[in-house]
Amino acid sequence: MKPSQPLYEREPELAAAAEAVDALCGAQAVGGLLVFSGEAGIGKTALLAEIRRMAADRCTVWSARGGETVTSVPFHVVRQLLQPALDQFPPDETRALFGDWYETTAPALGLAEPSGPQPDPQGVRDGLDFVVGRLASRLSHRPLLLIVDDAHWADGESLAWLASFTARLGELPLLVVQAHRPQELAERDANYIADRAAERGFGSEGTVTRVALQALTPDATAVLVRAGLGDHADDPFCREVWAVTGGNPYEAVELVAKVQDRELPPVEESAGELRELGASARGSGLVARLERLGTNANRFAWAAAVLGTDISQELAATLAGMSSAEAADCTARLRDARIVSGFDPLEFVHPLIATAVYRSIPPATRTAMHGRAAWAITRAGLGAAAASRHLLEVHPDDDQELVAQLREAAGQHLAVGAPEAARRCLERALEEPPRPKDRAVLLYELGCATLLSSPPTTVQHLRAALDMPGLDDGLRVDATFRLAAALAHNNQLKDAALSLAAEAARTAPGSGLMRLQAAHFMWEGMQATEDDGPARSRRLARNADHLKGRDNAERALLTLRAFDAMVRGENAQLIVDLCERALIDGSPARGLGWTDSEWGFELPTMVGIAYTFVDQLDRAESLFGEAVRAFEISGWSGAHLAFAHTLLGMVHRRRGRLAEAEGFLREGLRLADRVGSGLPVHWDAACLLIDTLLARGRTEEARRIADRYDFGPPYPSAMVLPDGPSMRGRLLLAEGRREDAIAELEAAGAALESRERFNGVWAPWAGDLARALADDDPARAAHLAARNRVHAERFGTPTAMGEALRCVALFAPPERSAQLLAEAVGHLEKSSSAYEHALARVDYGIAIGSHRELARAQKQAMACGAEGLAARAQQARASIRSSE
Repeated sequence: MKPSQPLYEREPELAAAAEAVDALCGAQAVGGLLVFSGEAGIGKTALLAEIRRMAADRCTVWSARGGETVTSVPFHVVRQLLQPALDQFPPDETRALFGDWYETTAPALGLAEPSGPQPDPQGVRDGLDFVVGRLASRLSHRPLLLIVDDAHWADGESLAWLASFTARLGELPLLVVQAHRPQELAERDANYIADRAAERGFGSEGTVTRVALQALTPDATAVLVRAGLGDHADDPFCREVWAVTGGNPYEAVELVAKVQDRELPPVEESAGELRELGASARGSGLVARLERLGTNANRFAWAAAVLGTDISQELAATLAGMSSAEAADCTARLRDARIVSGFDPLEFVHPLIATAVYRSIPPATRTAMHGRAAWAITRAGLGAAAASRHLLEVHPDDDQELVAQLREAAGQHLAVGAPEAARRCLERALEEPPRPKDRAVLLYELGCATLLSSPPTTVQHLRAALDMPGLDDGLRVDATFRLAAALAHNNQLKDAALSLAAEAARTAPGSGLMRLQAAHFMWEGMQATEDDGPARSRRLARNADHLKGRDNAERALLTLRAFDAMVRGENAQLIVDLCERALIDGSPARGLGWTDSEWGFELPTMVGIAYTFVDQLDRAESLFGEAVRAFEISGWSGAHLAFAHTLLGMVHRRRGRLAEAEGFLREGLRLADRVGSGLPVHWDAACLLIDTLLARGRTEEARRIADRYDFGPPYPSAMVLPDGPSMRGRLLLAEGRREDAIAELEAAGAALESRERFNGVWAPWAGDLARALADDDPARAAHLAARNRVHAERFGTPTAMGEALRCVALFAPPERSAQLLAEAVGHLEKSSSAYEHALARVDYGIAIGSHRELARAQKQAMACGAEGLAARAQQARASIRSSE
């Protein structure tokens, strides 16, 4: 295939591109990622243009380009890629294309006004994945090729999406071709898209190819020179062109054009003038050339450089302070001088030119032009967010209107899932500075903006806001509530509780005080350790037991009381009654829902967990199913959705649906891994997955999960769901590490009993410790089992009773043991805990030597997905046959 324009020494690059396009358009439609890197002017843009040409007849090609002056504009590159294509669809078809992701993702693309709660950035990225995936499937007859040039200048939101999206290209008939300058990308402290994609792993058929473009050799440079100046260009002249330009294709082409303009003979005698000519193609030389075009042209070029990309001739004229006719004249002169190209919108011929022009503007003038650009954009009705990239460049000048604009822009950025852009606006507003009475509110807004992305930053800003005057009582309560949440997410639960207690002490009675008290009870109770847990529980009971659930503050306290009563192993019917008072018709009240920000998602979570451990699994599953739907609809598909999947996995584990539980828990970990590492949800999901794998008889897999997620001491400051040390002790026992298991379980028991937390289903340390001690210290083991039974009888759920009786049976004479196991089976038959039921039935079948009972138990174990237990039942059956 012959290129439309000469590309010198790019045969390997074109071959790699042709191979990728052929794979995309082949029978298997294999997608992938093709990355070109190289210094400025090395020919990346020309290469991408040639790839676009070679694919045009077979592919649907969409393209975008980053810009040096628009890196702060969220979703700038993504909008370039997708908006032109989506604009072709009627509104109703566009909405159908987005499906449930419309409210979350369409605002980020500028296709709809934001509505609903602030979206999680991960949710916006997931929505983009969904939309592009659907488009790729629709266009399977002409596979989709996405081209991104100057990716080193892509905005952070687009870079983050590209990095995550390219990890799954093997699943889609779609090719991404991307070009960047390595040094500039590294200076932005961004990760290379290709590297991040490779780390995440492609599908089995996805491919990633990286190609670093090299400078032209002297021979290729000579061919380029003679193509422009004629075959009479002699070797010394051509060699000097190569020496002056370093084999950089852009600089070589520009130098040849200057030689033509000067009508310089391309012979050795002229070679000495090439260095001066080469300097005029870049840096100060380019600036001098621009100045020779006249004051108007120079000022218009400055205006274009400030606007950056998609340069409107009318807007540039407004910015330069000239008429449309003058702007048209300037455009023509700049076009003739090969500085700009196009008509409306205009663009610079090369990013190197745009950079040189922008940096040549005197700083004071550049700042003033950004201010005027912001004014013009606002006047044109494009909104504060569109103007914000210019407002960020204006020098602080105590301008309260600018503060207001930046705050408005921050709100608009948050509404489309761009908290980093909001943070930049609010930080710049603080520098203006705002009026003293507004500073605390601005710090509060900044703290809220960074809550999802940087809890430590949120802590800093909210503490500063609370330390100065300016917040009214309502905002102080909300700031303290959010401060506590940020501290908790930063593994500082004790500090969270202390902050709430301090603010509660200065807050007048009313709903605000109750909100602070509820949050204080919550974060105190969620700590892995506390000084006097029983006293806190008694205070909570006094505050909550008499409440009817008349408002959200009462419902919050009832929720906390129900959860605390559950871990303490109080009467299950009391816990159910508390949960019912905390809900309205079985669902969270308005304002206490999964995505309501006033109280947080922790409260409905605690109701669902309480239901789970009092054998009310249908109610728990209904609540957690609502959580998944709410988080997906709102685009909260980071840690929130990971936690919702983890909670559903917990319900399936309690039901004995072990395969389903494993699926939900692994998905919870996968979603959490996308967000970060060492998060609270990692601990919970890993704990539950370890327990599930042990129930399935897969101890080695459970150990791999424990090692991968560092499941063990030191534990986080927040309690793990369910009790982490108890589950680690269970793992150690399954591995045959009896002494280690005993030490872990004894420590777990000591910590829990000091807080009067006796729920043996939530924290099964006592039963497991009794089993571990059975051979060496049977008296102590029997005592542990008996105490565990007392606590189970107080709790009163069929699961707790059945499990306790199964343990007590270990230490009873054979006849009594069989009776106890029969009772355990009877209790567990009434529960939804199918795995524990199967366990008890296996023990019972072995105790009475019943082949029939063991066959029934084996069938139950297989239905649960408990392969290890089923194998144990099968062995017991075989043993009975052998003895017979």
